[in-house]
Amino acid sequence: MRVRIGVLGPVLAWDEAGSALDLRGPRHRAVLARLVAAQGRVVAVDRLVADLWAEPPAGAVGAVRTFVAALRRALEPDRRPRSPARVLVTEGPGYALRVGPEAVDAWRFEAAVSAAEALPAHQAVAVLDGALGEWRGAAYADFDEAWAGAERSRLEQLRLGAVERRAGALLETGRPGEAVPGLDVLVSEHPWREEAWRLLALALYRSGRQADALAVLRRARALLDERHGVEPNARLRRLETDLLRQADPGAEGAEAVWAATAAAYDQTVGARSSARLESTVGLLRSLALTGGAGLGTAQEQRAATVAAAERLDDPELAARVIGGYDVPAIWTRSDDPARSARIVAAAERALARLGEGAHEVDRARLLAVVAVESRGVPGPRPAEAAAEAERLARELGDPALLAFALNGVFMQSFGRAGLAAERDRIGAELVEVATRHRLPAYAILGHLVRVQALSALADFAGADAHAAEADRLAQRHERPLTGVFTDWYRAMRDAALGAPVAEVEAAYRAADARLAGSGMPGVQRGLLPLALLCVRLERGEALAFADETDWGPYGPWVGPVLLAGAGRESEAAAALRRVPDPPGDLMLEAMLALAGRAAIALGDKEAMARAEAALAPAAGELAGAGSGMLSLGPVAGLLRELR
Repeated sequence: MRVRIGVLGPVLAWDEAGSALDLRGPRHRAVLARLVAAQGRVVAVDRLVADLWAEPPAGAVGAVRTFVAALRRALEPDRRPRSPARVLVTEGPGYALRVGPEAVDAWRFEAAVSAAEALPAHQAVAVLDGALGEWRGAAYADFDEAWAGAERSRLEQLRLGAVERRAGALLETGRPGEAVPGLDVLVSEHPWREEAWRLLALALYRSGRQADALAVLRRARALLDERHGVEPNARLRRLETDLLRQADPGAEGAEAVWAATAAAYDQTVGARSSARLESTVGLLRSLALTGGAGLGTAQEQRAATVAAAERLDDPELAARVIGGYDVPAIWTRSDDPARSARIVAAAERALARLGEGAHEVDRARLLAVVAVESRGVPGPRPAEAAAEAERLARELGDPALLAFALNGVFMQSFGRAGLAAERDRIGAELVEVATRHRLPAYAILGHLVRVQALSALADFAGADAHAAEADRLAQRHERPLTGVFTDWYRAMRDAALGAPVAEVEAAYRAADARLAGSGMPGVQRGLLPLALLCVRLERGEALAFADETDWGPYGPWVGPVLLAGAGRESEAAAALRRVPDPPGDLMLEAMLALAGRAAIALGDKEAMARAEAALAPAAGELAGAGSGMLSLGPVAGLLRELR
């Protein structure tokens, strides 16, 4: 039987059907209440005796055991004789209450108040309403003992704070009139709570009752002086000054508008409305651009939103939800390949269900999703999807759709080495379209694409200009992830231009520290050691790396180089034979260059020939610099060595 226990008022207990349990006499209830106050900790029998009687009688310990036995029968009526108790248990020298946190009203109340602190205002109101609704009177109302008084006082302070927090949340959501009654009662019963006076005055003011608000502040001043001989605190005094000037100090512009709008949306739009799913996609798009935890949450919830849309059996809705998440993507490795594959599969299912009758906008967006989310995935389908999405977007004359499609074209522009000039063209068009049509996120993407491409072409002056413009737009439009890529670019540029190794490595480590909190594990894993390796290879430095270094996805290409450098030639040769063709992504030329260097070190002519053939189209580029992250020097020089 699931038991519920109440101490926020007279001490009571109920069974799972809501029927009151017979707790017997006051000392039985005192034992139960004392164990609740211990919050699951063991209370020694001696402590119980001292707490139940000011002057314990002879046989008090036996009496406590009798009370416990009776309580066990009430709380676990179905327990078999001699079977161990599960609710009121014996442990060591005493007893403890073993029930879940939801079983006791005081525990539920505390958990809800704590949770409300981290919730948006409109959610906090609902949670606090439920928490305050747990109260039936003064906590532990049956008992005057010291332990009960201390716990009663603690819980009462939490309750008063919750009333104030609820009032503040109501103000944030644009509902000041609802906050007034509770605050009025609070200041009448607890006139020393200055925050309650402040909130009451603010609620009255925002309800259009300026005179009443000022009267409340005057009453607060008088009571504080009369009863405590103190002046109101600085916040109360400042509020009075602001209200006399008819200036609302609590209104936070966009924050207040957001809270009021969110509250209205929650109250108006049905929980099962398809509009909620489409609105969610828009929010997730904005959240993703914040980086850090926001990006990770957006990616997770995007997948959940897509799954929810598919369950509604509305292919057009699913298409809009799947295609609506057009967050610009610059890195060609997914943070979660399995999740990306599920998104691609959902997009393909939507295309199949819509068939030939699909609206061209829906079709183009779904194809762009396939192209963007299939980054680094072999096969013709992703490139075909990118090309078709681009064609449709151009025919439709939709600039936002074209920018999304061009993002897909960029992601599929790594079919071979040496395509930096083509990507520079894509970046230039992204910048032009996004600038003309005020699409700042895609303008930043275009500039970053050009940073990468121009770095590959060794045009660092041009890359610097685009990095600076990307940073300017990012600051203007609050896009913190941009700086992650421009920081890495500048470290790479300094390395390529011959800056001291110590300075370059410090710049890389600083850039990696910023990357660590960006929410992009697909970018970060293995990148720092790879960048440091490239610097040391280019400068002829010792390749000293710990055995446990995490090279991430680059391990197969790094291994032969490290083994050859350590003189372990047979192991290096075996590792080189196992090296696969690198995926078509921003690191393509870097991986080919590593394989080529290992082949040269080992004298493996077959491997040298393969590397030369693969790298030949990139003869005019810097190996790896197209990533905007690292460089292994001119491809032309490596080709001469390979030949």
